[in-house]
Amino acid sequence: MVQGSANLNTEVNEKWLQEYIDSWVDFFKKQTVDGEVADYIPILARADQEALGISIIGKNGLTIRSGITEEKFTIQSISKVLTFIVACMERGLAYVLNRVDVEPTGEAFNSIMHLQISQPKKPFNPLVNSGALTVSSMLEGKTSDQKLETLFLLLEKIIGYRPELNIETYESERDTSMRNRAIGYYLLEGGYLESDLGITLETYFKQCSIEITIDDLARIGLVLSNDGFDPYTNEEIIPRAISRLAKAMMLTCGMYDASGKFAAYVGIPAKSGVSGGIMAVVPPRVREDDFPFLDGCGIGVYGPSLDKQGNSIAGIKLLKHIANQWDFSLF
Repeated sequence: MVQGSANLNTEVNEKWLQEYIDSWVDFFKKQTVDGEVADYIPILARADQEALGISIIGKNGLTIRSGITEEKFTIQSISKVLTFIVACMERGLAYVLNRVDVEPTGEAFNSIMHLQISQPKKPFNPLVNSGALTVSSMLEGKTSDQKLETLFLLLEKIIGYRPELNIETYESERDTSMRNRAIGYYLLEGGYLESDLGITLETYFKQCSIEITIDDLARIGLVLSNDGFDPYTNEEIIPRAISRLAKAMMLTCGMYDASGKFAAYVGIPAKSGVSGGIMAVVPPRVREDDFPFLDGCGIGVYGPSLDKQGNSIAGIKLLKHIANQWDFSLF
């Protein structure tokens, strides 16, 4: 479904754009058989492995949707970008970066190895679980609900409504996530947690269990593509410096231990979650040729069939194809 007007340098037929996206979604949907849904969180194992959907929202109002577009799913690790933003807005960049680094890691998102062997035992970045737990502990508030209130307010300001918490997913993660508890004890030993371990874990499990849609992800991505400004209201929602740092980390660390390949072959900031969501950001580009979304856009993808790194297997291939066809890459 296409909404809005193209407003490109030369007139582009919106119907053609929709036909392109529809055909690409139909093609890459076949790739879902090569992955598996996340079954280590029991509720995520119920997802439809063949589902694939995409939403692209441009600065000029052009919106293209295709595939599974109305499905609500939990945000999972994409929330790490948002809690990092909130922590920086509440505490300041210097305070947060003193406790969490911004270096990529070749290890899995739930690895404990770097906490054991690196000196100091500082989390590599906010987008791996150790860094995300550290950030969650920094959020202001004494309870998990108080800590997450600013996150909900930020989401409400961007997407226009207050999303809900999927209690069943929260309880499923809370009852099965032994690895995150182990990571939490390492962080507690190193003095990186600023709140009680139980409260920190509860906050993290809840933030991952917030329900969103691909439109919501695309809308957040659009604000980030515009350096934290909402192009529809011209309001600064996220300070520019924080927005830019968040995008840099998404580019270098956002796709787990496949981040380097994604940066090389797709070339846009993105963050994935094990529910199958991907939030991608396309900043404005200067090109001699005419391409869609030259003014930038946000992209939301849902495809719960995952590759070995925990990323949507069809979603990555779809994004790679679109980035190549429409010259989205930053490089």
